[in-house]
Amino acid sequence: MKTTYYYMFLILAINRVLALEVVKDQSTVKINAGGKPVAKYRFADVPFKPYVSQLYTPGGVAMLRDSPFDHKHHHSLMFAIGADGTDFWTERPKCGKQVHKSLETGDGSLVHQLEWTATNGTPVLLEQRIIKINKADDLNTTLLTWQSNLKNPAGRDEIKLTGNHYFGLGIRFVTSMDKIGTFINSSGHTGEVVRGDERLAPARWCAYSAPVEGKMVTVAVFDHPLNLRHPSNKFTMLNPFSYLSSTLNLWKEPFVLKSGQPLELRYGVAAWDGKIDASAIEKVYQRWITTSR
Repeated sequence: MKTTYYYMFLILAINRVLALEVVKDQSTVKINAGGKPVAKYRFADVPFKPYVSQLYTPGGVAMLRDSPFDHKHHHSLMFAIGADGTDFWTERPKCGKQVHKSLETGDGSLVHQLEWTATNGTPVLLEQRIIKINKADDLNTTLLTWQSNLKNPAGRDEIKLTGNHYFGLGIRFVTSMDKIGTFINSSGHTGEVVRGDERLAPARWCAYSAPVEGKMVTVAVFDHPLNLRHPSNKFTMLNPFSYLSSTLNLWKEPFVLKSGQPLELRYGVAAWDGKIDASAIEKVYQRWITTSR
């Protein structure tokens, strides 16, 4: 009972400090704290998939890049995999779409209902996506939780989930962060080389530090202990651009999603001002675990 009260106190204290404001228009949800932007989520007027279009450090530095010329399908912070033979990561005529159905907002959060459809309009997956913000001042970080609850459409007993080695929750960084940053992860190992400098390493979290307009920032992605195949493989690359994603190893081990057995995936994304060491990242990761469920 004391433990429950402690966690409730933590959540209430964080929300009280934040004073989060949620502003929704026809295509975007903006989350602000103290009148300053924390995150933006694009849910409509998107060609293929909704995504977090921007995330800000506590100091107001933005580090996400949307739809660059070299990979137009890279949308800042996004989630996509393959399902039932349809590619939802890439954006070509034969690729699937994550279709907006409804969206509700709360205190620093949103709940988005999506229908993943094939090119012929047939539903392939149903997703309930939950985005939450905890901008905890005592940790000096912007902390976002991304939860994707996936289930089969009616009448579909099994859906096979697949994808390339980098499919999952992916982060594309602004140009100044490309090629020159540093990756670290909870395991301390660089992982296996897939091609070039592309690597996969199983880890609870992976972080990237690089400059934005002369200011160092650090961005980390967290994998919840209850996620499928935890600790999941973290994909990293520096050239020709920097990228970080939390994957499900679907390229080697496809997963069969069965009717009545939804798949819940929960990730954290943390953003700091400055170059942050492993011990400080681990501290935020442990806090996130206790407050994200």
